[in-house]
Amino acid sequence: MPLKKAQNGMENGDAGSEKDERHFGNGSHQPGLDLNDHVGEQDVGDCDVNHATLVENGLGSALTNGGLNLHSPVKRKLEAEKDYVFDKRLRYSVRQNESNCRFRDIVVRKEEGFTHILLSSQTSDNNALTPEIMKEVRRALCNAATDDSKLLLLSAVGSVFCSGLDYSYLIGRLSSDRRKESTRIAEAIRDFVKAFIQFKKPIVVAINGPALGLGASILPLCDIVWASEKAWFQTPYATIRLTPAGCSSYTFPQILGVALANEMLFCGRKLTAQEACSRGLVSQVFWPTTFSQEVMLRVKEMASCSAVVLEESKCLVRSFLKSVLEDVNEKECLMLKQLWSSSKGLDSLFSYLQDKIYEV
Repeated sequence: MPLKKAQNGMENGDAGSEKDERHFGNGSHQPGLDLNDHVGEQDVGDCDVNHATLVENGLGSALTNGGLNLHSPVKRKLEAEKDYVFDKRLRYSVRQNESNCRFRDIVVRKEEGFTHILLSSQTSDNNALTPEIMKEVRRALCNAATDDSKLLLLSAVGSVFCSGLDYSYLIGRLSSDRRKESTRIAEAIRDFVKAFIQFKKPIVVAINGPALGLGASILPLCDIVWASEKAWFQTPYATIRLTPAGCSSYTFPQILGVALANEMLFCGRKLTAQEACSRGLVSQVFWPTTFSQEVMLRVKEMASCSAVVLEESKCLVRSFLKSVLEDVNEKECLMLKQLWSSSKGLDSLFSYLQDKIYEV
């Protein structure tokens, strides 16, 4: 008998595939995104992208009932631009949620049992941090601290996790009003780092790519760090004429040892994901093609635990460090403020940044 077309343009048997797809509950099928909720809002092409993404990530195969429609130009496009399509779809799907309109440079998703914050900067390159972006992250952390979520997941959209401070922004602002802007930016960094120190719920970080400068320094302030094999870490503060930030002057020697920490902070040594894992900066490294799925499975497992147990466990592990980290954060930001306020320190920074910033 000839196959009949359903109203949404899919072939017979697709209802079963949607049921199977929701059963996966992994990172490729975006958490909280049910295709049934978007019928009429997205065309069939979007549905094909989601099915093809599942297969490309090794999570499914062509079902006998025709549930996964892989014979389309979308599949060929995915094979050529797999990462791009995933990122593009992620950015699209999370930004159509009405609750995300409050944020411009990050995406905040409320999932079952946890809050998911994604760095997705529209105003800087490679998810670089500006005072405005740091303020948005702080606000999202504040909201997550008081809602019913049990933990926080921090990740990023794109191929770079975070490239640290936006130095083009830094040059522009410090050139116009050195004293005023040095205070404002230093205080923004202080409040940003302080928000991570004071957050009472567990913070899980998924590092999908390079983490540089402040983007790497905040990792020891989080509780669990998982990285893709593609990730690498670098904090070349002295190289770019800056002093350490994000409490890295204290946490890096404690975790990595004084010798390696000095190489990272003074010489800009780059750590691969496997090196970072062997030294304790990262807890596990996953293969890039299954990274999001591995992270989501583990985060959902954590979210099934008792909220009280998770929060009290973090308190026992971290409480004695809190005051130390707050003092270190204050001293580091005071040093940055003094450095940017002096003409000598600022000239040294400008002379370096005019030649080269980071290579990502």
